[in-house]
Amino acid sequence: MPLVHAGPEHVHTPVSEAQERARKIRPEYTRGEPVRVATAQQQAEAEWIQSLLLEEGIPSYIRRSAGFDVPDFLAAGPRDLLVPESAAEAARELLGEADLEQTIARQPRPAQQRQAVIVAAALIGGAALTSFVAWELVRLVG
Repeated sequence: MPLVHAGPEHVHTPVSEAQERARKIRPEYTRGEPVRVATAQQQAEAEWIQSLLLEEGIPSYIRRSAGFDVPDFLAAGPRDLLVPESAAEAARELLGEADLEQTIARQPRPAQQRQAVIVAAALIGGAALTSFVAWELVRLVG
């Protein structure tokens, strides 16, 4: 007489990609608000960094960087990588060890800063010119 039930063979259900990913995430790294820890130049680089973080159990999110919208080339444009606050220190340390310092908290390049100053000056100048024209019109009519 067998000591175990001789029922149907153990059915192995396939694991989905989401379940596989969830198994890798360490619970202590899931608390807190999202914090930006790195910036990637495009979608593929962001996914690569995200996979590095996941191998260490750090959950991460990818979002398109503010001010960049390239609908014709959906994978193009910079991406921010966000992790929960509890994982921020570990993520920065891991990315530093992986020699990704140039992507961590990247500062704007001087050309981008110069362009931003020119755009701001143009907007202020346009507003001033519009105000002057409106003021002159009110003075002539009134």
